[in-house]
Amino acid sequence: MPVKKTLFFVLLISVICFSGCASKKENEMVFVKGGSFVNKYSRYYEKEIVIDDFYISKYEITGYEWKQVMGENPSEYKGDNLPVEMVSWYDAIEYCNKRSIMEGLQPYYNINKKAKDPNNRSEYDNLKWTVTINENANGYRLPTAAEWEYAASGGQESKNSIYSGGNKIEDVGWFWRNSGNEYLSGNWNWPQIVNNNNKPKAVGSLKPNELGIYDMSGNVREWCWDWYKESDDDIGGSYRVWKGGGWMGDEKCCEISYLGKFEANGKGSDTGLRVCRNK
Repeated sequence: MPVKKTLFFVLLISVICFSGCASKKENEMVFVKGGSFVNKYSRYYEKEIVIDDFYISKYEITGYEWKQVMGENPSEYKGDNLPVEMVSWYDAIEYCNKRSIMEGLQPYYNINKKAKDPNNRSEYDNLKWTVTINENANGYRLPTAAEWEYAASGGQESKNSIYSGGNKIEDVGWFWRNSGNEYLSGNWNWPQIVNNNNKPKAVGSLKPNELGIYDMSGNVREWCWDWYKESDDDIGGSYRVWKGGGWMGDEKCCEISYLGKFEANGKGSDTGLRVCRNK
């Protein structure tokens, strides 16, 4: 091959590679100023709950980010800018610790895979790892349900939206009606969803909320730290909490107040995460 043609192809490949790298979303941590709940649609509105300052990821954790830490992307729908999914609560906990270690931070979690958690009452969870926290650690962690809802509702900047970033779900979130080839109408219908090629979308594709955080309503459900409690006095449970709804779910699940539940070992193509850090 002539020298000029060889040089052209080398330059072309370099441009393509650079463009591919440059197109990856930079998932910075957003500072969330603490306080009491301002959004009147929140489950915690007018309750005596005050959130401390913290940081939360701007986007849902992507397949690229997950692979950089864990070695492979387990998602059913793979893509650098697509949210990672098919990850359990335990996977999310391990990701937080491994990423913390990679970045020279103190891991937030103590994970004992040999000791069965006596507070885990699930019939279907075959792992039941005992996980405790290092409260003052500076490493990555899952948000609590209250922290998640506070950030999703816009914190102190809240404009009282039902969803994270607005009152019209189509503007801010991917859910069962708008995540496929055509906008679906009528009642929720799984065969219709499959035939419409519904799937998760690249993070940050729709409008952010008041704090500049994307996809806290829709796209993938996001794991939280908490047990799903049947009563306020409960210290354990059968499920862990998820928040935010996902691409195959109903708009109701995308409301900031909605509290979802899933076994800690459960995985789904609409279940992922975002991470937090203490201030």
